[in-house]
Amino acid sequence: MALTQVIGRGLGTQTTLAGSNTLVLDTDGIMTRPLQPAFSARNNGTQSNIATGTDVTVALGTERFDNNGDFASNTFTSPVTGKYQLNVIMRLDTIDSAAYSYELKIATSNQNYAVPFDPDFGQDNNLYDMTIAVLADMDAGDTSTVEINQSTGTAQTDIVSVTFSGFLVC
Repeated sequence: MALTQVIGRGLGTQTTLAGSNTLVLDTDGIMTRPLQPAFSARNNGTQSNIATGTDVTVALGTERFDNNGDFASNTFTSPVTGKYQLNVIMRLDTIDSAAYSYELKIATSNQNYAVPFDPDFGQDNNLYDMTIAVLADMDAGDTSTVEINQSTGTAQTDIVSVTFSGFLVC
């Protein structure tokens, strides 16, 4: 593989590997890695009346960014073995107070990371926000998706907004 350094006016040193910018160091000493795995995806619209008693995969149709092209079809695929910071922010509407529980999950090939909550607010709640953040150990080729499970009750809950993001830490 060819490794070259290019000194650009205002850019500082750009290190390229096999013709791609793999490392950019500007004159202020700020380093960026344009091919470093990082993504942020969100839903396109409401996912209405989610099923009960099963894991429902959250539909993520819009990518805000996807460095290295590792996110597709609601799934992040790790390109290299490492530790990945994965985050989900989700808003649910029409929460069923009769449900036993809801569980938001980041499902990876190695392990599932879940955050449950009890929806017994005394009445159906208009909206509820859920978040989960985890430092996950992933091998090259492992996948990660967002899922939600409403254990029991009426299929009336809607996923109104969700953002799933992540990046390689080390």
